[in-house]
Amino acid sequence: MSENKPLTIEVTAQGAGIITMNRPDVHNAFDDKLIKDLTAALKKLESHSKTRIVILKATGKSFSAGADLNWMRKMADYSWSENFQDSLALATLMQTLAQLKKPTIGLVQGAAFGGGVGLVACCDIIFASEKAKFCLSEVKLGLIPAVISPYVIKAIGARQATRYFISAEVFDANTAKDLGLVHEVLSVDEFESKSNEYIENVLKNGPDAIQAAKNLIGFVAGHTINEELIRETAQKISDIRASKEGKEGVSAFLEKRDPSWLTQKDA
Repeated sequence: MSENKPLTIEVTAQGAGIITMNRPDVHNAFDDKLIKDLTAALKKLESHSKTRIVILKATGKSFSAGADLNWMRKMADYSWSENFQDSLALATLMQTLAQLKKPTIGLVQGAAFGGGVGLVACCDIIFASEKAKFCLSEVKLGLIPAVISPYVIKAIGARQATRYFISAEVFDANTAKDLGLVHEVLSVDEFESKSNEYIENVLKNGPDAIQAAKNLIGFVAGHTINEELIRETAQKISDIRASKEGKEGVSAFLEKRDPSWLTQKDA
């Protein structure tokens, strides 16, 4: 990996699109360029036909330390309008990640502070190293975690958000798991192998079904259980049963063979 590139993109033969934040010297902190590049990278992989799942990771000791100090120095002299436009750029990054059509997995190998916690909350699935630390540190600077708040509150709930937004205390990976921010905590030794194993397992599943399952969760979570929801979910399973992938998947299972998405080779 080039030491000069603050962000790298790789698409594996299996269809994993890997975005790596590569600013270890500043703990992968945000500045306006990284925010712009991350947003563009996510949109690129979302539209890339060979990419089935998006992985967000980082190099160095930290996942992301939030705002870059030099960027913060620049912001200190911004007008209200400049601050608003700057904040909208970060809000767009978070929205892009949270609403990406393709599933997203975050691999948190180290500290995630401030906006770094926002990235964690926006990913669909998070694996964290036992060395990872988390902190919603904004109030220490007299600020608030505003643009990341919708995603953090969705992940951990308003009650817990109240505690960590106000206290700015540091909490470990196991606490993050208890809060619902992290799905799995892995030892340092098994972090890479176990997370790669999970990604490989996901990539064995139907590509269209994976995306449809993600959309299903977003749809069902926003509705009460009523006749409309029951009919809509029945329609969704009927649609996918009748789809080319659905028919192929069921046929492969009954015929005890691999489905076509595992046997087809790239042209």
